[in-house]
Amino acid sequence: MERLRVRTSSRTEFVDITAEVSKAVAASGLTSGLCLVHVPHTTAGVTINENADPSVRRDILKELNKVIPFQDDYAHIEGNSAAHIKSSLVGCSCTVPIENGRPALGRWQGIFFCEFDGGRSREVWVTCK
Repeated sequence: MERLRVRTSSRTEFVDITAEVSKAVAASGLTSGLCLVHVPHTTAGVTINENADPSVRRDILKELNKVIPFQDDYAHIEGNSAAHIKSSLVGCSCTVPIENGRPALGRWQGIFFCEFDGGRSREVWVTCK
């Protein structure tokens, strides 16, 4: 397993980690298999979506923030319930096929670390089999 470090600077943001995951896949030496990308945090996630137009990321965050507001009648004492809810909806892992030693992503796809309680230093775990 390879551990990637991700530094975020905003309360919510998507960080493109496609290049780092690709390096981890290459370092694994596998030419075919599966790559599991896992985020071990309860207020963050990972998703695969369009990486050609950054406005897509902004639109996703805008709608998540609209549907799940930062302030509501939450019971969680730490004040970050919205981040926990967003993490549960987006998910904490994704699996990507490995083909010819690279992540097999669609033409416009990228892998994104999803920060919902930042900015902070985070980890992403990458396992290839």
